[in-house]
Amino acid sequence: MTTAYNDLRRVWLYDVLPRMLPFADAASAELPLARLLRLALFQASVGMAIVLLYGTLNRVMVVEMGVPVWLVSVMVALPVLFAPFRALIGHRSDIHRSAFGWRRVPYIWFGSLLQFGGLAIMPFALLLLSEGGNGPPWAGQLGAAVAFLLAGAGLHTTQTAGLALATDIAPKESRPRVVALLFVVLQLSMLFSALLFGLLLTDFSQMRLIQVIQGAAVVTMVLNVIALWKQEPWNRQRAKQMAAERVACKPRPRFIDTWRTFIADTRSSRLLLALGLGTAGFTMQEILLEPYGAQVLDLSVAQTTRLTAIWALGSLVAFALAARMLTRGADPYRLSANGVLIGIVAFTAVIFADPLDSPWLFRIGAMLIGFGGGMLAVGTLTAAMGMSEAGSDGGRYGAHSGLALGAWGAVQATAYGVAIGVGGAIRDLVAALAAGGYLGPVLTGPGVGYSVVYQLEIVLLFATLIAIGPLVLRTGARSARSSTRFGVAELP
Repeated sequence: MTTAYNDLRRVWLYDVLPRMLPFADAASAELPLARLLRLALFQASVGMAIVLLYGTLNRVMVVEMGVPVWLVSVMVALPVLFAPFRALIGHRSDIHRSAFGWRRVPYIWFGSLLQFGGLAIMPFALLLLSEGGNGPPWAGQLGAAVAFLLAGAGLHTTQTAGLALATDIAPKESRPRVVALLFVVLQLSMLFSALLFGLLLTDFSQMRLIQVIQGAAVVTMVLNVIALWKQEPWNRQRAKQMAAERVACKPRPRFIDTWRTFIADTRSSRLLLALGLGTAGFTMQEILLEPYGAQVLDLSVAQTTRLTAIWALGSLVAFALAARMLTRGADPYRLSANGVLIGIVAFTAVIFADPLDSPWLFRIGAMLIGFGGGMLAVGTLTAAMGMSEAGSDGGRYGAHSGLALGAWGAVQATAYGVAIGVGGAIRDLVAALAAGGYLGPVLTGPGVGYSVVYQLEIVLLFATLIAIGPLVLRTGARSARSSTRFGVAELP
């Protein structure tokens, strides 16, 4: 019986599952499939937290709990305040001193604790915020702010260190496929979490909300502990080296020095500029596509809800294609530029869907937005990780993948949060001006505010092309000649 079970398990893991699971060929002798799938669970916890913070709680707080919209917007935006610190977190994990020689484990662990703490106190803070009570009004506001900030800080810390750990243990040649698998897990986690939270909160009550959020807190710890277990090896040599440096009071590389070295290369600064502009260009519409479909194209709730799936499908297809191209030696800068061009076409399609009254053109545009954004993310991150192999410490602490990942994540997350807020504000302002007749007799329809935002996104994408263009021209020929196939290192 035991022999038959082992044979069946071996056939399932090495024959059946690799054919069913996208990017399962990322497994290698150093990183077997079972270990890789277990490591990917930290992305599942991150996806669940993203859906809860930016999706489920957003809707529940406004509709069911009656919290003012402006206050909800502030709460949801608080996790973005921690995003710029991702570069510092990555740097600290690169140079962390541990008695076991670990670098990433402590940061993943404390990030998980922050996630758990924020989710554990969040429901009670929200209830106090919505209904008041004997305490002062600021008590509920402060409690909710702390809860959102803790959960957001934990999310960013866990993902930054976790993806750096994936880079450390994955062979360079399999990194594109490893990260592709991690990205698929993140997307699937967001999809299933949204469906599950929606199902559990169908019959909404305050007690059910407490149970759902605290259940998510427990699941977060369980997933992250399983993902972390025996992933980073005990590095005795590095532990002895760090202990000797501690005894000798040898200073570790300062973040500001390492950051200056990283950013001194014009490629790094231009790449991060292109990333910020491109991310803003693709995400200003994040909270506008569904209302646009409802108010302008008269789509039903079910039809607008499917837009998220359409966007996610485009993103997954882009990631799969990009991973395949990168493993064959494609230039990441050119890949990013192609994604931006596709994004320009996508927003043009969305804008023309209104005068043409074409829901299908709108859906095609939504899919292309996901596709172009995925290409941009993969390409820029691949290029950033290509710059992280050398550190300012002369190699004493190894490659600074944590810093590169943190810088990428900081710019991407900050641009994401700011763009969403600015996009919504611009839409409301232009819509109010149009309704008041300040824009003339022609610009009075419900689609005017949305159209202005989409056109601004096209302008930002053209600015992205200007920023990344010299990198494409400078590295295109060299990348074509290179025999090194460097892939995407991490994707937050």
